[in-house]
Amino acid sequence: MTQTSFGMQVPDLLALPVACDLVTAGRALGLGRTKTYELAQRGEFPVPLLRLGNTYRVRRADLLTLLGIEQHSDGAGVAAPAPSIENTHSNH
Repeated sequence: MTQTSFGMQVPDLLALPVACDLVTAGRALGLGRTKTYELAQRGEFPVPLLRLGNTYRVRRADLLTLLGIEQHSDGAGVAAPAPSIENTHSNH
């Protein structure tokens, strides 16, 4: 199975609900519970957070975008290729 460089495999990420809890999002990014909450409380979590009362939620789409995973309409996902050096520099 394809695993991200973080902690969850691509099929696991694609199976997440539309909005997941903060700890699950942190696990997807390879973060422990304490670090995840520290980043959230400082406003430094790497994706936007939804605040619902005392609870944080994270949109699956935001996680997939950060991790470079494109989700197709059929629910399948593919990791986007890393840009090559030739494609990132223009020839002026």
